[in-house]
Amino acid sequence: MARSQVSAKRLMINKANSTIVIVVAVAAFLTAFSLVASRALLGKRSYQNRVIAAQEKARDQLQKNIKEVESLNTSYIAFVGQDPNIIGGSRTGTGDRDGDNAKIVLDALPSKYDFPALTSSIEKIMSGKIQTITGVDDEANQNTDDAQPSTSSGVSQTQKKDTPGSAAAVDMPFEMSVKGSYVSMQDVLNTLQQSIRPININTLTYTAGDSGNVQLTITAKSFYQPEKVLKITTEEVK
Repeated sequence: MARSQVSAKRLMINKANSTIVIVVAVAAFLTAFSLVASRALLGKRSYQNRVIAAQEKARDQLQKNIKEVESLNTSYIAFVGQDPNIIGGSRTGTGDRDGDNAKIVLDALPSKYDFPALTSSIEKIMSGKIQTITGVDDEANQNTDDAQPSTSSGVSQTQKKDTPGSAAAVDMPFEMSVKGSYVSMQDVLNTLQQSIRPININTLTYTAGDSGNVQLTITAKSFYQPEKVLKITTEEVK
């Protein structure tokens, strides 16, 4: 009788132990799962907070840009509508000094590389005084990633590919020769100084000739400025 009671108690103890083991195992699993899930949720919440912050920053910048566009448009209309223009010509005329201010700025500092246009404009303002004008048509190098130096008639240049949005002006070297009296050479320099295109003179070489004439050789450079390009980009939030 006593043995059967002991056996019954042992069975109950074993059953209780099994139940405790199962409960502890389930509790440990639930605790581990809760910790892993909590960590994942906290990481996701942190990521979502970064996404929201980036979106709010982009929204604020967009709203600021919209306001700036309105101000820029007003300033542009006033600038283009100025009459006489910034060089004293008529805004609606067709003469050499006429045109609206936007056209004048583009003529003075074009956004595209065009060496033939540069030489043509210089020949035009010189009114046939130029004997020769030479340089390097570097358009091929402007369309490559790594430009190589090239030379022609003593003029050399090394250019790099335009970078959209770049604000730096790019050199356009050239060399020209004119012949005439000393006074006419002064007129040539004055004409270059008054050119709508910026011209930086590097060297002046005078060679005495017959009948009081001199030959003037000028090495100089003008510029163009690559156009700014509006680029809409995307950003990955990590």
